[in-house]
Amino acid sequence: MNDSAFLFPGQGSQAIGMGLDLFEKSEFAKKTFRQADEILGYHLSRICFTGPEEELKLTCNTQPALLMVSYILYSLWQKEPLLAAGHSLGEYSALLCAGVFTFEDALTLVHKRGKYMQEAVPVGMGAMAALIGVDIENVRQIVAEVNHELAGLPADPAGVRRVVNLANWNSASQVVISGEKGAVEEAVRRLGVKTVFLPVSAPFHSELMLPAEEKLALDLDRVVFADPRFPVINNWQVQKVRSGADARAGLKKQVSRPVLWHATIEALLLDPGVARFAEIGSGKVLAGLLKRAARDKQRDIPVVNIENLADIEKNP
Repeated sequence: MNDSAFLFPGQGSQAIGMGLDLFEKSEFAKKTFRQADEILGYHLSRICFTGPEEELKLTCNTQPALLMVSYILYSLWQKEPLLAAGHSLGEYSALLCAGVFTFEDALTLVHKRGKYMQEAVPVGMGAMAALIGVDIENVRQIVAEVNHELAGLPADPAGVRRVVNLANWNSASQVVISGEKGAVEEAVRRLGVKTVFLPVSAPFHSELMLPAEEKLALDLDRVVFADPRFPVINNWQVQKVRSGADARAGLKKQVSRPVLWHATIEALLLDPGVARFAEIGSGKVLAGLLKRAARDKQRDIPVVNIENLADIEKNP
């Protein structure tokens, strides 16, 4: 499928029961789930299949679970793209499928990534808010104003810096901001647009993730990175990663920097070699964002979702 771009989902796309049909019907999937349980030292497979939801939502479980399901689906489909991209955690899935690192290394890295991100800020001290119907430049301006005004204030009682950052640029009209709870709330108040506060345990992709980023960098340096078999567009620069060294550098940067997903999709839609898309993994979030961006450009782009064995059989 050398005219295809593959998309790999990130946190928020998880669902109880994901991967169960793969485990029941595929020996490769069963072996991979059991390997993951052994690597991590607990039954991640059980959490995927039966929950409870509170356990699956824990960042240290969500990230390896999503990576594993995407990897199994990609491996069973046996198709190679022209290039790929992944949303946040999904960048690891894309690089794994491109052969940059081993499954064991990838699983261990994302488990630690989730743990470090969870530990970086005390629960309840951070927040993430999805802003609907906004212009990104207006968001950037308000965020800069709030940060300028809060810069001279002491940290909150828990020692968390009062800062808010652009976290995800998901579409032309949807932006997520992240940071210290009070700073996020002040930015939301000033913007005055429809807002959904996200049920997350930490302010991902904000400056408050720098401690997690520093810890993860040490782990990334211990892992062997090969050159990818196909280019992967990174989150923080929207550039094609063609070497293991660039892949490692990008993963070191992305924890505290925004996921420029809308810019990524625009780049893929403009790529003359890309004629079709596939989202590989749990959920249809990325396919939905892609279709919206394509409509805005008055383009009709074929998109398939590969979530289970039935999807693989329908798209031989």
